[in-house]
Amino acid sequence: MMEFKLLRRLKNEPYSEYKLSAEISVQDLKRMYGIYQKYYANTSYEIFESDFLKKTGVFLIREPKNKHIVGFSTILERDFLVDGKAQHAFFSGDTIIEQEYWGSRALQRAMYRYIITYKIRHPFSPAYWILISKGFKTYLLLANNYYSYYPHYGNKNDRLEEYVTSYCEQYFSEYYDPKTELINFGSDYQPLKGDVAPITKEMRLKNQKIEFFENKNPTWEDGTELPCIGEITWFDMYRYVERFLSKLDSKGKGDGKKKAKPALHIADSSSKVA
Repeated sequence: MMEFKLLRRLKNEPYSEYKLSAEISVQDLKRMYGIYQKYYANTSYEIFESDFLKKTGVFLIREPKNKHIVGFSTILERDFLVDGKAQHAFFSGDTIIEQEYWGSRALQRAMYRYIITYKIRHPFSPAYWILISKGFKTYLLLANNYYSYYPHYGNKNDRLEEYVTSYCEQYFSEYYDPKTELINFGSDYQPLKGDVAPITKEMRLKNQKIEFFENKNPTWEDGTELPCIGEITWFDMYRYVERFLSKLDSKGKGDGKKKAKPALHIADSSSKVA
């Protein structure tokens, strides 16, 4: 699926598309790795390729002029069990965007389209987005775009804690610490480079979601991951559309003097989801 590419190109905005992993060329994969290694330490192309081949698909973010890849986010579709019942879920893997394109909403648009089609495939039961986050920007992508998610900065949705614990025990048992509720893959993991997406005192004071993330994952700079979950119901899908339309309406009524704040974007990864 691809959004209105011509419109994005006319506006000089990056656009997005979703592709199955098997459809990605070696050239595109090497371009993706070129972006990845800018922001992550302790990695190699062999590790990156091996992990990518396990994924279901990938969101590609392209710049409009030359169609070059400037960001991506991988997806793995896999169910998990809660009290012996299968829950439908997709996991986020590597997610990284070139810094000059932070603020673009291309990834959010791609994910919305994917979520709609995923929900249509599972119409009669909730579906879930599973992610593990070593950086605050991935947590914000969850907290800024989902209504029902855990851990919640406002201490809501505690019923979903069981779901997080269940998928951690099933897929990350070797690395999950139930005492800290964090995942630690050890010293051979690929951490963010030190100058990527730091958390400042000013950011903590201005955004309680960022402060909450750091309180939940105080060792994020060492590469520890905070496991999270977002729930997708038809009611939430309706609220997404309603919010989108209300934003369009508010823009139309504005005097044109105020500019919308750019959305925080991502330089983060969950590459051990396999």
